[in-house]
Amino acid sequence: MSGLPRATELGLIGCHVCGLVCRSVPGDERLDGDGVHDAMACPRCGSTLHRRKPNSYTRTWALLIAAFLLYIPANVLPIMRTASLNDIDDNTIISGVVELWVKGSPDLAVIVFAASIVVPMLKFLSLSMLLLSSGRGSDWARPQRAKLYRLVEFIGYWSMLDVFVVALLTALVRFSVLSRVEPLPGVIFFGLTVVLTMLASMSFDPRLIWDGRNTDD
Repeated sequence: MSGLPRATELGLIGCHVCGLVCRSVPGDERLDGDGVHDAMACPRCGSTLHRRKPNSYTRTWALLIAAFLLYIPANVLPIMRTASLNDIDDNTIISGVVELWVKGSPDLAVIVFAASIVVPMLKFLSLSMLLLSSGRGSDWARPQRAKLYRLVEFIGYWSMLDVFVVALLTALVRFSVLSRVEPLPGVIFFGLTVVLTMLASMSFDPRLIWDGRNTDD
C-alpha cells in the first residue's frame, strides 16, 4: 500500500456529503482553528471540502463517552412493564433475556442478548481501539482495522432491536383486555445509546487509520 499514490499527492478531495471526487486548486485554502482546510466548495452539492473530517477524534470520543454513560442506566433501569390481572412485572434488558430463555424462547433470548448487550459492547471496544490506534499513528493491522470499522457500521443498526421489540409489544398487547405492555425509562436511555454510537461511528474518519499523528484536518 505504501507504493500507491495518495489522494493528497494527486490533488484529489472527496466530498463528505455526495461522494464526488474533486480536484483541489493550489492556493485555494484557508486557515482556521482546526488547521489548514480546503475552502473549495463541491461543484455538485456546494458543501465545503475537507481532506479529513474536521475534529473527527474529538467528536467521536465525545459521542462515544456520552453513549457509554447512557448505556449504564439503559441496563439498570427497567425498559418494559408487563401488567396482567394479578401481576405487574418490570423487566430490564438482562431480566427480559432471562425470562425469554426460561419461558421457552431461547432463540429469541439469544438474538436480544446479542443485539442489546454484545453489539453495543463490541462497538464501544472497537471504536475505542480505532481511536487510540489512529491517534497514535500506529501502522499495526491497518487493513484489518479498516475492515473492522466497516463491520461496526454494518451491525450498528441491529442494536435497535430491543426498542423495536418493546414498541411492537406495546402496540400488539393494547388490543388485549386482560393485559398490557408499557415502555419504561430504560428504553429511552437505550435508544439514545444506540443513536449516539451510530453518530460516533459516522463521525470517525476511517482514512485516519492510514495517516500518522496530527492529520485530523
